[in-house]
Amino acid sequence: MQEDYIKWYSPNLSADFEMLTFGHGGYPIVLFPTSKGRYYENKDFKLIESAGHLIDEGKVKIYCPDGIDALSWYNKSIHPADRVKNHIWYDKMLLEEVAGRARCETGFDKIITAGCSFGGYHAANFAFRHPWLVSHLFSMSGAFDLRGQMDGFYNGDFYYNNPIDFLPNDHSTELWDMKVVLGTTDRDICRHDNERLSEILSRKGMNHWLDIRHNADHDWVIWRQMFPEYLGQL
Repeated sequence: MQEDYIKWYSPNLSADFEMLTFGHGGYPIVLFPTSKGRYYENKDFKLIESAGHLIDEGKVKIYCPDGIDALSWYNKSIHPADRVKNHIWYDKMLLEEVAGRARCETGFDKIITAGCSFGGYHAANFAFRHPWLVSHLFSMSGAFDLRGQMDGFYNGDFYYNNPIDFLPNDHSTELWDMKVVLGTTDRDICRHDNERLSEILSRKGMNHWLDIRHNADHDWVIWRQMFPEYLGQL
């Protein structure tokens, strides 16, 4: 499997940024880490290995960007409004620097977003904010309502980065072209978030799959089963 480490100075974040990529071609997939996770987390927990055959066959090329949750949503040392602002810079960096690179390298017009747990939030938030750019969303045990990270604070910036809030009122036509999979389990701490998002998508008439696995937890074991199965639909 081809693996490449990339480091560059991000003008959007005003800092160096790191990323791992896996594969030599195919559908470009931006795969996010979990809460406060790093760019190598999905490799360390063998999520990349679970899709190794698809990577080797050239069906997918996976981009694993670093996360900045410790500077944004989980940064209790700054005001909640600044936590959101830091995330907005991250979103801008993903849009201009990561997605742009993925499209250029693979030749695809659109990307796929994916992630587990809090990575599922990042995958969904980016996809729903930029539906013209995302063809598929694969979330595994994602969380989609971040009010708990805001200490009771709420403003417009937060609204547009909290999918449970902004998606019901978003009528971008590209949303209905997106293929969405919401993976969860019967014992998942994020099951309610997935069922709630599924209800929103259903009310909007958006075709999607709410995949509830049984006898499973919020854990890498089930995510390693889900990920290659979802990619197999491409």
